[in-house]
Amino acid sequence: VERLRAVNVRAIELTEALLLLSRADQRSFTREEVDLSLIAEEATETLLPLAEKRGLTIETSGDATPTTGSHALLLQLSTNLVHNAIVHNLPEQGTVWVTTSAQPKRAVLTVENTGEHLTPESVATLAEPFLRGTKRIRADHAGVGLGLAIVKSITHAHDGTLTLTPRAAGGLRVTVQLLAVPPHTGR
Repeated sequence: VERLRAVNVRAIELTEALLLLSRADQRSFTREEVDLSLIAEEATETLLPLAEKRGLTIETSGDATPTTGSHALLLQLSTNLVHNAIVHNLPEQGTVWVTTSAQPKRAVLTVENTGEHLTPESVATLAEPFLRGTKRIRADHAGVGLGLAIVKSITHAHDGTLTLTPRAAGGLRVTVQLLAVPPHTGR
């Protein structure tokens, strides 16, 4: 019974992930002005208990980061990034950094984590659906292999760019750049 429950939960997670991926790919969402820093903060606060359970530290920083898009999809993007940074981290005393910044034409979210050393070749495949770096799979949370694929799809649906870079000290740096909201000009 427990095995059947686990299979069902995994099937539900996969179905929900595929539906979210499809929704982002079709760009079937309403755009509104949102603050990426508040969305990242919401994702971080939601996942803080998981980080604490694993003995990890999450450090956040950034200023207001206005962009336009779907609050729900950008929250999913942020949640996926922070979740991945937590579950693919050092077994203990690891760190996750969540940073937002507003640049002249870009709203930027960066999520970095400590972890195993990654090669540029392995990092290049991490955002492909169902492909996961074998050393990044944790036995206690294997996932369905769509987390970064969903991030990539949501980023592209928002006319943004996604960059994955191995950190020299180990771990991964993920940067999402979206279009910034132009400053309001009053007349």
